[in-house]
Amino acid sequence: MAAVRISSRSGLPSLLLYLGIGVAMGQDGLFDVKFDNAELTQVIGYAALVVILAEGGLGTKWKEIRPALPAAAMLSLVGVAVSVGVTAAGAHYLVGLDWRQALIIGAVVSSTDAAAVFSVLRKVPLPARVTGVLEAESGFNDAPVVILVVAFSTRGPVDSWYVLVGEIALELAIGAAVGIAVGWLGSFGLRHVALPASGLYPIAVMAIAVSAYAVGALVHGSGFLAVYLAAMILGNAKLPHWPATRGFADGLGWLAQIGMFVLLGLLVTPHDLLDDFWPAVVVGLVLTVVARPLEVFISLLPFRLPWQEKALMSWAGLRGAVPIILATIPMVAGVEGSTRVFNIVFVLVVVYTLIQGPTLPWLAKALKIAEDPSETADLGIESAPLERLRGHLLSVAIPGGSKMHGVEVGELRLPAGAAVTLVVRDGKSFVPAPSTVLRHGDELLVVTTDPVRDAAEERLRAVGEGGKLAGWLGTGAKGGEGPGPAAPHAKQDRRHEVAHALKAVTRLGRSDGPKAHR
Repeated sequence: MAAVRISSRSGLPSLLLYLGIGVAMGQDGLFDVKFDNAELTQVIGYAALVVILAEGGLGTKWKEIRPALPAAAMLSLVGVAVSVGVTAAGAHYLVGLDWRQALIIGAVVSSTDAAAVFSVLRKVPLPARVTGVLEAESGFNDAPVVILVVAFSTRGPVDSWYVLVGEIALELAIGAAVGIAVGWLGSFGLRHVALPASGLYPIAVMAIAVSAYAVGALVHGSGFLAVYLAAMILGNAKLPHWPATRGFADGLGWLAQIGMFVLLGLLVTPHDLLDDFWPAVVVGLVLTVVARPLEVFISLLPFRLPWQEKALMSWAGLRGAVPIILATIPMVAGVEGSTRVFNIVFVLVVVYTLIQGPTLPWLAKALKIAEDPSETADLGIESAPLERLRGHLLSVAIPGGSKMHGVEVGELRLPAGAAVTLVVRDGKSFVPAPSTVLRHGDELLVVTTDPVRDAAEERLRAVGEGGKLAGWLGTGAKGGEGPGPAAPHAKQDRRHEVAHALKAVTRLGRSDGPKAHR
């Protein structure tokens, strides 16, 4: 737990700390544990990566990642090809590796690591477009990279480039289809079948996500892409007991990272790294300064993105445990020089993660694209189904920075069939009046009927983002009242709607400071 706190405060991905623990326990370390089973490490690493991708997918917001999908796809296909070619050329001509070893290294380090990206980016208030592209890229690019590494590690001649491209396209298509299907079926089932205990929901969600990987692998698709897409669909499906599910997934993700990184640290032999330190630094320099920027700028040519965002994406191509795990593939296959390839990859990841991770927030500020954290505050809404009563209880937490602060309960304009029944403030609860003013830190209990549950939640989120004039100022709010598409009951009394809006407008000139609740 101390390692988790140090990682969170320093801005470093937890990779470095847990790798250090593994190295300290292993050969040349304090406990001198002898471990050299690359095949077992690869199997456990794959299992941990599935859990990490599932946790990352569950925390990915569809509204942020949807516009980023085309750019992420280009980075995962065209970008990987550019990165592999440039990095392999640098490893061959500058370090002296033969072409097979150089191509393996180029492919291995072309995969950005989901765990490293998720752990660092979610602490940096970047624009949603940038975060969406980088997170989607880290979830998508594992599949083509794995195919390339396996192909380059196979004894005999490597398949022609067009065969590899066909295999990558086919596996990605199958994996995407499986992930979407499993995610949709799983979310449909969890929303319509009440489990006997709330604690079963987190287990069921993770089981569904992991099963997507199994199905994808069985049908020769990309299991990594399948689990990420399935988890993303589940994470955006407004499932019951969602905060508990997120907490459970976060815990499993941390356990997977800890176990995977410590195991990788055990596998390495520190005194063997000294001879490969400078070759790793040279290859990493080519990757970071030449290959990654070329990858980003060439792949994103069709998209009109500011150069500042492209520059940040170039620096934010974080590597983590995934390249180290992939470096065990040639070791298991018995490729000549595979141990040296593993050592170079290990040193490269450690050195450049140590440099890139902590400097990413600074670069975002220097490029003036870091957002104000208060502007990205989102409501925490937990839903508990009431099957026999055909209703739902929504527990709503108002975070600091939410524009729901200063809004009266009556100004929420919830759809008919939904009502705020309780407010908890400073540890005390009370039944609010329509004129009760909501504040940062309040927790609300909202009761809704089945038909308006989604509309009520959408309306609450809209007010949290747009304030009391949500709907009138362009913030979507189904089920609420405003100029956009309104629920049928809202159209019955347009005068009531206009009166609410005029009341809100006249109060904009007054302070929204706290009032005594009545």
